Formats: sequence, C-alpha cells, structure tokens
Amino acid sequence: MTPDPYKYFRLEARELLDQCGQCVLDLEKGAAAAPLVQRLLRLAHTLKGAARVVRQTEIADHAHAMEDVLSPLRDVAGSVERKSIEALLAHLDGIAGLLPGLAPRDKGEVQEPASPRPDESVRTIRADLAEMDAVLDGVAETHALLSGLRATAQGLEQARHLVELLLAQLAPRRHRGEAPDRSFAIAEELRQTFGGAGRSLATTLDQMDRELHQLRDTAERLRLVSVGSLFAMLERMARDTAHTLSKQVVFEGRGGEIRLDSHVLGAVQAALLQIIRNAVAHGIETPEVRRRAGKPEAGRVGIAVSRRGQRIVFECRDDGSGLDFEAVRRVALQRGLLRAEAQHLSAEALVRLLLRGGISTSRTVTDVSGRGIGLDIVRETIDRLGGEIAIHTEPGRGTVLELVVPPSLTAMEALLVAVEGQRIAIPLDAVRNTLRVDGSAIARLASGASVAYGDQAIAFVPLTKALGARRWAADRSWTVIIVEGTGGLAAIGVDRLLGTARIVVRPLPDQLSASPVVAGATLDAEGNPQLVLDPDGLVAAAVADDAGEPDAAPVRRPVLVIDDSLTTRMLEQSILESAGYEVDLAISAEDGLEAARRKSYALFLVDVEMPGMDGFTFVERIRADPGLHHVPAILVTSRGANEDRQRGHDAGAQGYVVKSEFDQAELLALIRPLVG
Repeated sequence: MTPDPYKYFRLEARELLDQCGQCVLDLEKGAAAAPLVQRLLRLAHTLKGAARVVRQTEIADHAHAMEDVLSPLRDVAGSVERKSIEALLAHLDGIAGLLPGLAPRDKGEVQEPASPRPDESVRTIRADLAEMDAVLDGVAETHALLSGLRATAQGLEQARHLVELLLAQLAPRRHRGEAPDRSFAIAEELRQTFGGAGRSLATTLDQMDRELHQLRDTAERLRLVSVGSLFAMLERMARDTAHTLSKQVVFEGRGGEIRLDSHVLGAVQAALLQIIRNAVAHGIETPEVRRRAGKPEAGRVGIAVSRRGQRIVFECRDDGSGLDFEAVRRVALQRGLLRAEAQHLSAEALVRLLLRGGISTSRTVTDVSGRGIGLDIVRETIDRLGGEIAIHTEPGRGTVLELVVPPSLTAMEALLVAVEGQRIAIPLDAVRNTLRVDGSAIARLASGASVAYGDQAIAFVPLTKALGARRWAADRSWTVIIVEGTGGLAAIGVDRLLGTARIVVRPLPDQLSASPVVAGATLDAEGNPQLVLDPDGLVAAAVADDAGEPDAAPVRRPVLVIDDSLTTRMLEQSILESAGYEVDLAISAEDGLEAARRKSYALFLVDVEMPGMDGFTFVERIRADPGLHHVPAILVTSRGANEDRQRGHDAGAQGYVVKSEFDQAELLALIRPLVG
C-alpha cells in the first residue's frame, strides 16, 4: 500500500462538510442568518486553506466559491434566498464527490471515477480501529507490567523493614557507650534509601495507573462514533428527496449522544438513508393532500436512538399516510408473490412480505422510488448485523419502523454498586432513586417481595437473587436502587453504592451464556471484567420473582472484630454485615478475650498492633484455651514482613491480611470456608 498523504485531510474535510451542511440546512429552515453565515464563512475558509496545503485546487476552488456566495449574505436580516441555499449545497456536493478520489490505493489499481459516498465519513474513521485496538492492547499489557512493579515496591518495603530490624540489633551497642559502629551508619543510610525509593516508586505507580486509566478510556471513546454524526446527512437526504417530489418535510433527530462502533454505525447508516428516503417518498403526502387531511403542510420525519437492554434501537417515525396494505396486496398478486386464496393476509404477514423486497406501490419509477428494493436493502443490512426489524403503521397517521441492532461497543454513564465483593454497573439513565431500606420494610407476599416507593408498592429483588442466588437474608438492611425499564419500576437490593463512571460496554462472547439481566461487560482500570446489567432484565426479574414461601434467612454467623482503630472496625463491620454476618466489636485484645468467653463466635478478626496484648498473643491465648481453641482467627495488620506472617502462622492464625493489600472480596473469600 502506498503512503496516504491525505489521511488527515479527509477526516478534517468530512468534519467540515458535515458542519457546513448542518448550517446550510438551518439557514433553509429560517434560523437567524447572520451567525450561521459567519460560521459558514469560517468553515469554508478553513477548508480552503487545508485543501491548498495538500494541493487540492479543485476542492479549494469550491470552498472559495462558497465564500463568494456567503459574503453578500453577512448583513441579511431575513431569510436567505433559495438560490443561495442551492448554490451552497451544490458546492458541498462537489467537494464530497472529490474526496473519495483521495483514498489510498495499491500500486496498479485503477482509480474509479470519484462519486459521492454517503458512508465515507464513518468508513474513514473505521480504518483506524486497528490502531485503537493496538493502543488498548498496549494499555492492558502495561497494566500487567505495573502489577510486577508493585511486587517490586513491596520487596523494597520488606527490605526497609529488614534494615529496621538490623538497626534494632545494632542500637544496643550504641546505648552501652561502645564506639560508633560503621555498620549502624550503613544500615541507617540503607533505611533512608529504601524508604525514599519505596515512596517514590509507590507515587509513580499510582500516577501511572491513573494516566493509563485515562488513556484507556480515551482510546475506547475514540473507537466509538457518535450517532449524531449521521443526523446532518439524514436531514439532507430528507430535504433533497422532498425537494425532488415537491413536498415539504421537517427532520428531527434524538439520541445523538449515544456512541457506537463505527462499523455498526456505518452499516446502519445505509439502512437509515433508505428508510428516510422511503418515508418521504411513500409516506409523506404533498402539501395539498396534507391540507385537506387537516395536517400541517410540512411532514415530519425523525430518528430516535435509545438503548434497550443489550441492544440499540433506531426508531424511524413519520406522520405520513401510513402503509397502504390494499396496494401491497394488489401488487403482490400482480407479481405472483401472493396466491389469490391468501389475499386476506394480516397486516403482520404483509409487512413480512414487504421486507422480502420486490414490491413497490409507486406507479412510476423515479430516482427515489418505484423499484421495490428499498426495504430489501434494510432487511439485508439488519440481518447481516444480527438485528431485528419491526414495523407499526396507522392509516392516515404515519409509520414507525424499528431497527434493533447489537452495539458491539457502546459508551454510557453507569452507577457502580458492590454486591458480595463484586463491582457491578447499572446504566445511570435507568436509575430513578436510591434508598436505604430496613428488612422489616420489605413486604413479602405470594406474588413476591415489594417495598413502598412514593404512593405505590414496587417489586423488590436482591441483586444476588436476580443473578441466580437462591436465598437472601430476610432481616438485613439494604441499599435499594429504583430502576426503570420498559416493564415499569423495580427495587434492586445491593450492598452499597460506589459512585458513577463513564464506561464502555462490551458484548459478551456468543459462546458465553449469561443471566438475562446481564447486558454486557466493561473493564476496570486493571483490565478486569465487570458485569453491566440490563434495566429491562432487572425489572423483569423483580416482577417475576414469586416469593411463595419467603426465603429462609441464612443463619447469621457471629464474628468478633478486635481492633483499636475506629475506622478499621467500622470498615470491617460494614463489609461483614453486608455479607450476612453478625458482627460484635472489641477495642482491645483483652476486651476481645472477655467477649469470646461470654459468647460463642464463628471467627475472630484481629489486629496485631494494639496497646497491651497484641494480636499474636491473643491468638496464642485462644489456642491454649480448651473452650476457644477450635475458633478460627484471621490477623489483619499493617505488618507485611515474612517473619510477621510466619509468627502469625506459628501462633495458630488461619489467615493473615496486610492492610495495604486489603481487598474485601479476598477477605470474604478467606472467611467463608472457615465459618462454614
């Protein structure tokens, strides 16, 4: 492949063309002329300069001609004349027709005559997807290297601790008045060196982690294209088709902020162009007919984009005459596509027949209609994407055509929640409220569990049960998320809220079966997958949850947390209670020992460094006590040296958790097999 000297010019030129086209369409609709003309002059001037840099004289001439058209319009107070609008659009079409000729080609390849390609803007961006994927792969590999560097940082900390032990051994000599020992000075210098290096490395690693997170998010967003980038092109299609057929039309686009993989958007674009053309050609009536029907002379055509579970919905709507099913039957019979005895087919069956192609109710063949291939193109496109089509029509009121396609990737704002140590994302636009609900406020009937929300009772289900768990604690408190789906509202119980974030949703592999409430997955900063849930699936799970006999609450195993730090006690209590344990607290090992002799516990969670008796001694004491020796104990401490871990093991602790490496999921995973 020869080098591509126009790669960045094509991208810039298409972006400028899109902006110019939207401005011209706004002028035609009667928007204030002065600011739009001024903006168009700036855009045309920028395009002219860029074209001259890459020696594209013909494109520069078109841009210069646009300036000539626009200059007299700077001080226009009213609307811009149609001949000026047509001239500007003609120059934009001329530039658009020249850009495909700048695409790179292999040696020996014959360049076809340049012609406008409406999907070129998306296709040009798609050519860089491999580069974006390479960046994302590089970020993931760098995160893996960071994990190794963190192990190195821990090694430095252990080395510093060993030096401190060495200093402790050398210090008594100095206190006895012995001559200064060179070994002590060297050890002190080593301690400072290791300490400084460890702090510097930890700070650098944290900064790299943040930067890589931002880089990954940016790269994933660059990989996506805004749906709104199609709206100007679709509006132009509606406008030109209406102008050709002496009709009037107003285009509306909603949901343009949704971003999709460019190859999905590029494929859908062809279908949307055909749908808009059909809507104007077949659906929207002439101004005279609309007047007689009591409608505004200008018809309305629109595209609304939204998410529905794991898929993206393009709702194409017009307020025209609706589908003429009698005409469809007549043409199908004439062309032999329908047997005489089946001429009373339902509307749904006739829609399926239309989607097969080959049927047109136009009496003449024109540039925009009459060949019966429009919906066939739409069907083939959606089939290729693995999507679905639905058509709803009402005579005299219009038609709605729905395209439902997989997103491949899509970006969204999400609410992050914690459930049994897992981080899970819920689309933020489906969240209506969050509440704290006591277990006694959850009503349990044969039809299912519910909570009061405003003046209504809405279905409640713990997220763990929606994801497949069979039982849930009947008497615990919940953080409840009010979620809205197409089926209504539902209350979803989670352990706690973690905040919001912008995420990129990836579809699950085809071979991986998942719960209906799972819409896909996203990646955290380290590249670990996290579930993204489907609001419709959550509502369906809550509504369908037949309580019957209430789930028996599991036995709440009692755990004693012993720590002199209030913060640590509260954190561990929150984690354990959220996981269904009954938690008692003690602020010292002595208090903990007294509590352990008064009440039977399933587990002790013990700090090491406490005033008076330390954690090592506490474990040794309970191992020596016939009434307590069977109770498992886990040490939670800031001391991570190997000799400390070994001492904990020798004392009889079943687990050793270093606070700097604290992970609640790992802690719960360590506790579960110990308490049974």
